[in-house]
Amino acid sequence: MNHIRIFIFVGIILLLSGCGTVGDSFNTSNVANIANGVTTQLDVKQMFGEPFKTGVQNGQPVWVYEDHRYSIVSENKSKDLIITFNSKGVVQSHQFMSSIPASN
Repeated sequence: MNHIRIFIFVGIILLLSGCGTVGDSFNTSNVANIANGVTTQLDVKQMFGEPFKTGVQNGQPVWVYEDHRYSIVSENKSKDLIITFNSKGVVQSHQFMSSIPASN
């Protein structure tokens, strides 16, 4: 009987501490260093590393950096950086989104 109680207790602890991640952490302070029409793919790679996902939008290369943290017992946190490059490998546009409020 004690084994069953211990098993249930351990199961509850594991359930409550459950969490998950998607993507890779990246330095959000570098987002301010991205300049449309100036920053290159090499610059972006040096600032953030390899993108989590790559794709094509309207014929242009797109890199996506994601960092999503999910938890049952604490607040979920997410941040996304989407960068579109022109045909010469220069940033055409970029967008940063975060569930964490920006500090003033």
